[in-house]
Amino acid sequence: MSVSATIKKKLIYEFKPQELQVIDESHLHAGHVGARPEGETHFRLVISSTNFTGKNRIDIQREIYRVLKDELNGPVHALTIKVI
Repeated sequence: MSVSATIKKKLIYEFKPQELQVIDESHLHAGHVGARPEGETHFRLVISSTNFTGKNRIDIQREIYRVLKDELNGPVHALTIKVI
């Protein structure tokens, strides 16, 4: 399973988002630290979930980082999060 597909699967299971976009931006970072030729190292995440109601941005990011702990400790070098 691709890194992108794994991220989507975990986020859907944990947060049941109303909107979810996992965008691989690795091509924009070719040659940078953490980039790999095969990609899937730099992602932009756009997510909306009722699970985030009443939580501040930092708490939401901590929850997302907790769920994606293995990916962030492994193949993912950078993750940008936009909560809508």
